[in-house]
Amino acid sequence: MTHIYNFPENSKFLVTGGAGFIGSHLVDKLLALNMRVVVLDNYSSGKVRNLEHHQGHKNLIVITGDIRDRSTCQSACIGVDYVLHQAAIGSVPRSIDDPMTSHDVNVTGFINMLKAATNNNVKRFVYASSSAVYGDEETLPKKEGVEGELLSPYAVTKFINELYANNFRRVYGLQTIGLRYFNVFGPRQDPDSVYAAVVPLFVKKLLENTAPTINGDGQQSRDFTYIDNVVDANLKACLAEENACGDAYNIAYGGREFLNDLYKKLCELLGKNIQPVYGADRVGDIKHSNADISKAIKKIKYDPKIDLNKGLELSIQWYKDNV
Repeated sequence: MTHIYNFPENSKFLVTGGAGFIGSHLVDKLLALNMRVVVLDNYSSGKVRNLEHHQGHKNLIVITGDIRDRSTCQSACIGVDYVLHQAAIGSVPRSIDDPMTSHDVNVTGFINMLKAATNNNVKRFVYASSSAVYGDEETLPKKEGVEGELLSPYAVTKFINELYANNFRRVYGLQTIGLRYFNVFGPRQDPDSVYAAVVPLFVKKLLENTAPTINGDGQQSRDFTYIDNVVDANLKACLAEENACGDAYNIAYGGREFLNDLYKKLCELLGKNIQPVYGADRVGDIKHSNADISKAIKKIKYDPKIDLNKGLELSIQWYKDNV
């Protein structure tokens, strides 16, 4: 339904991390809407193959570069109307293993992008935050404004992003909107990374007839969010009323699924009967995650269409064809 995104003709978007899982889906949608798109990616986790189907597209420019380099950020923002900032080191365990790199990319890189966007008079800066900012706050569903103690360096970086973004709105007038992603999944999500998310990891193992490891007892719960819903949130955030700026919003489906139940569901969809292996709890993980999305629905007109079951079917089909 492309008619709901009323961007001015010839609008120019910069997608940082545009060769990554989420970023490449944003690129797909923007090019389908006939927008001009610049991708900035250093391919630390992004993949060339995620953009191969757009090779030679007249509306696409791809810059190989790093958000830690100020001049790269400045040049990437020239003539840009909207920044969709997805570039980040996006793993809780990785941030615990290497907090310095997570900080350099997620905080220093982030402020480089904010300053570049400000210098180039970007209309709006929409960025990826995370449900990790809720920390040890146990109240469900998770509601913006009710956060606990942060549990990982990654969570700290995302919280700092929100502080800086809101400050740049106040001090420099840059229109910023943060999107707190909850367990995004879908086609192109990497199953091979040592920090792989559970859906691609479980699907790949089951397709190989191998038992995956579930960290902990499997009684953790998550609000799994299909990629198309996240794309919708980003574009709606670009078009939201100005009074929505300077804030962060939960982006999820608004459901709650226990990992054991997710695993059973995947086994059924794949026709497998394989018992999982249970491992130790992961340090830094939030035990239960379920989002109140009413604020995003009200303020940015967020409207998630694809539920967990439909999303899993679409994802499994992609992994069968591509893994």
